Order: sequence, then structure tokens, then C-alpha cells
Amino acid sequence: MPMNAVYRGPADMPSTIPVFPLPGALLLPRGQMPLNIFEPRYLAMVDDALRDGHRMVGMIQPDPTQHGTQKNPPLYKIGCVGRITQFAESGDGRYLLQLTGVSRFRIEKELSVTTEYRQCQVTFAPFANDFVARQGEDAVDRKAVLAALTAFLKANKLKADWKGIKEAPNEALVNALAMMSPYDAAEKQALLEAPDLKTRAEILVAVTEIELANDKADGGETPLQ
Repeated sequence: MPMNAVYRGPADMPSTIPVFPLPGALLLPRGQMPLNIFEPRYLAMVDDALRDGHRMVGMIQPDPTQHGTQKNPPLYKIGCVGRITQFAESGDGRYLLQLTGVSRFRIEKELSVTTEYRQCQVTFAPFANDFVARQGEDAVDRKAVLAALTAFLKANKLKADWKGIKEAPNEALVNALAMMSPYDAAEKQALLEAPDLKTRAEILVAVTEIELANDKADGGETPLQ
């Protein structure tokens, strides 16, 4: 998804961002995530992001291993910020968005704010490579990724757009499959925090193989989200 803004590195990014905690949500650089916004606090968050001009929202998962309140659950330390690249009003009070991933971030601290939505001071410095498109994709074992995908589709009796898959560059392929994967919060977080694309692909393959083996042992099927 093309963007009007150009982000060349961590220096181009804001130090404070709104965060949207969403279990199971995985956004990666240059990936696209559709969102259906209906809670008043997140409607306000979108209004402010559009009004301020930065159009950025930090996607992050609540950390299920930590205890907190339902309204403000503890968060994982690493998320991914996206720019609002599509926006529409539904007519019934909802916003329909598409975020395009820009870079991962690490939370330095959560801020005490007057807004209903949460805001964090973050750093992008550890993820400078996120700003370089297709970084490290030559190291990806594409055959292993496609083999795992094929096995998953077969086990779940699903079809895929193989023409699009074959034409997709390694970065787009791995990140799209990671974002669409039906795995739990810890596995999604491992995919997010992978140090490079090669490692993310290896984690994706390994988790898929484990899930398929468990599914075979249980005599069931791996559910999709």
C-alpha cells in the first residue's frame, strides 16, 4: 500500500504514540491491517490521529501472562506502529480503517494522560532495519515456507491464490502469512519480535509444523481466526 509520507528511519518517528491493545493482532512493517473501530475511546483516538496529522496508531497485544484490569491490561513491550492509509465512516458510528505497518517499537513507559485511550513513550531505535523494504529476504527458505503453507491448507481443506503467492516477494509472503496465522498471543509475539525476516520465516514454519503435528495427534483440524 503506497503512503504519502516517507519514513526513512527512527528519527522520522514520533516519540509518543497512541496504542491500541488488541489480542491476536499482528501488524508488521509494510503489512496491511483492516480495523473496525467502534469503542468511543478508539473513535476518539482515530479522530486525534487524523487531526494531528501523524495518522499513526501503535498496535500491540495485551500480555496474558501479566495481571491487570480489563480496561487497561498490561502490554507486551514490543508492538508495531501503522499509518492510517484508508479511512471510511460506516454510517452507524463506526470507522473502517486500514493501517499500513511502518516499524516496530519498544515501549519505554506508559504516559499518564487525560485521553480515554492509552499513550506511550516509545523508541524505534532497535528496529532501524524495519525501514528498509525487503531487508534480508534472500536468506529466507522460501521452499520451506511454501511447504508449510501447503500442508496447512491441505489439513484444513482450504484454497489459496497460488498465482498471487508465487508472485509475492519473500518479505510480503512471510509477513502476510505471519499476520494471518491463527496462532495464540505468545506465538504471534514471537513472530513480531523475530530479529530478522529469516528468523520470522523459521518461526512461522516451526509453529505451523508443531500445530499440524498436534492436530494430527488429536484427530482434529487447526481452526482459522
